[in-house]
Parts: sequence; structure tokens; C-alpha cells
Amino acid sequence: MPHQSFHPPERTLMGPGPSDVNPRVLEALARPTIGHLDPAFVGLMDEMKVLLRYAFQTEYSLTMPVSAPGSAGMETCFVNLVEPGDKVVICQNGVFGGRMKENVERCGGVAVMVEDPWGTAVDPGKTDETLRAHPDAKILAFVHAETSTGAISDAATLAEIARKHDCLTIVDCVTSLGGSPLKVGEWGLDAVYSGTQKCLSCTPGLSPVTFSDRAVEVVKNRKTRVQSWFMDLNLVLGYWGSGAQRAYHHTAPINALYGLHEALVILENEGIENAWQRHDLNHAALRAGIEAMGLSFAVAKADRLPQLNSVMIPEGVDDAAVRASLLQAYNLEIGAGLGPMAGKIWRIGLMGYASNQTNVLFCLGALDAVLSAQHAPIESGVAVEAAMQVYSA
Repeated sequence: MPHQSFHPPERTLMGPGPSDVNPRVLEALARPTIGHLDPAFVGLMDEMKVLLRYAFQTEYSLTMPVSAPGSAGMETCFVNLVEPGDKVVICQNGVFGGRMKENVERCGGVAVMVEDPWGTAVDPGKTDETLRAHPDAKILAFVHAETSTGAISDAATLAEIARKHDCLTIVDCVTSLGGSPLKVGEWGLDAVYSGTQKCLSCTPGLSPVTFSDRAVEVVKNRKTRVQSWFMDLNLVLGYWGSGAQRAYHHTAPINALYGLHEALVILENEGIENAWQRHDLNHAALRAGIEAMGLSFAVAKADRLPQLNSVMIPEGVDDAAVRASLLQAYNLEIGAGLGPMAGKIWRIGLMGYASNQTNVLFCLGALDAVLSAQHAPIESGVAVEAAMQVYSA
């Protein structure tokens, strides 16, 4: 029997990513493909660099999308800046700090870990102490917005501590870009990577990165060759760099880049501060509903990420059954916990296009219905009204 075309179900994506893709982005993806060295496409590339600088809030000239998902953005930062024997201090407060360690070790570097409990922010005091104890450290790496727990760390303070110890910073901003205040230039972050599938509401598969001039100097003056040919910025800049005649490096994912360009235009049209405020408002409404139901959050209020909400699973409730019911009955996706938080939390995303009043009310109503059917110890019928009070205020 011949295979048929694939038609995915229509879901509301309120997990840890991907998030719902804006219809304008889906339309952009379907535009005619042109060559990756076509003058019209080169014009789009130049415009995209300007739009990404706005999203990152920086003037760094080396700002571009890596032609692969966020994990490749992470790897681009590490393979270009870490040489064999380099000491890198890594702050871990969730899954993604562990991935940084893996990258450092694969580059032949030495990883020194600063561990904080999952669900808390990175401790600046502990980070400062560790850098004092390791004066030969070259880089401080940390996650700004930890997707596995929903905790946000103080990137400005951590970057200040790194500069005091003459360290470069590598920062994971996969979930913060477009959703929480991120001021790369003002905070002096050196190598920053993100993804397109979270608060930018684009399809997965591209990783925006930005590098300070300080970081670029380090890349240009390496003693050893970058271990990855594909991610070697010395080569990639021949294609994405400015002014120079564009040299073929790889065939860029042309239609995916149309989508990212559209997503960045949407962000610019809304205004980045307005986008940050929208994520805050929808988080406040969701929080009111969740708490009215009698549920609680895993992360302390001061460290809480508005676009990624870690909600504690009530006693005696079947985590997987709730998520399966939401998917089957409501076409609604929320995320499970990872690592030590597996089975203990749900991760509810309010990212980008999915961060809106309709979704907040829909999620609260569906969660109420599914939990009530499981006879969970919740206060039923009050969550939507509690959220509405936030919106009407």
C-alpha cells in the first residue's frame, strides 16, 4: 500500500518547546526557494543580522543564526572558544548546565562545576568564590533561563563577576530570548546562543548566536584549529560576515531562514519591551489560576521564569495520565519534568505566539477538568475566574 502525505494533528503547544508557530511564519516558510548566494537572499541575511541584534539587544557585529538547532548554537560557542587544557567554570542548576560540561570535556577542556539545587537560580556568591579559587579559568558558562526547571538567573551580575576575574562568558539564552529581559550589550555577555522554537515562535532548527569583539579576538587567535569544520567561525564568517564577498560555506536552510526573518519582524513590530511585558502578564494570570486551584510552583517567585512554569504535581496524581488526557481530549501539550524533577512537576510553557489570554484560560480549564476526573485534591471551578481577575485589572 503506498504511503500517504503526513498531516499532523492541530495541537496547542504549551510545553517547554517547540511553541506554537505564528501563522505568518508558516506562510513565510512556504515562499519560493532561491539560491543561498542569490543577491536577494544575501540582502535577507544582512537584514536578519540587524533584526537579531535588536532581539539580543546588542550591537555585536558577529550576530547570526547557526544553520542547526539550539544545541548546535551551544556547540558553536564552546568549540570556538575552548581549546585543549582550558579551564571553564560551569554553573549547573538543571539539565542544560550538564550539557555545557559535556561540551567542555569534548573540546579537551577542564570543567569546574558550581552546583546549585534544581529549581533555584545560580548563586553569584558561590560563583565568585569558585572563580577566586581558580584564577586560571578562561571562561564562565551558565544558563540564563533553565528550561528544565523554569528558573531564571541574574545574567548581568554573573557577567560582572566573570569580567572581574578576566573571564569570557558563554550564556545559554534558549528560553529567554524574546520572552524575558536579555540585554547582551549592556550586560557585556561574550558568547550567547539561543533557539528559534521558544519565545520567537518559529520552527525548530536554527540557533541565533552573538559574539562580543573580545570573544571574536579569542577565536581568531587560537593556538589550535577549531575541532568542528562546520562550526568554525573563522570559516563561517566568509559566508555570514559583513562587507566581504560572500564565500560558499554550506547551503543555508533558506526557507527556515525566511521563517526566522518573519518571526524577528513580528518581534520588532510588537516591540521587545512589550513582548517581555506580555509574557509577564500571561504568567501572572496563569499563576493566579494555578494557585486558586490549590497547586503550587516549584520555583521561588523571585527566580521564576514567566514563560516556563514548573507546577508541582499534587499527591496521588498520575503525571503521565494527566498529560495523555490533555493531549487526547484537548489537543493540548504540556511538558514533563526532567532528571530529579521527573514525575514531580509539569512544565507549562507560555512562549511567544502561545503566550496569550486564550491559551491561559484554555489550559486552566482543561487542567481543572482532567484533574477533577482523576479526583485530584484541587479546588475545582475557580481557576479561570482567578486568571480573569488578573486580566481585568
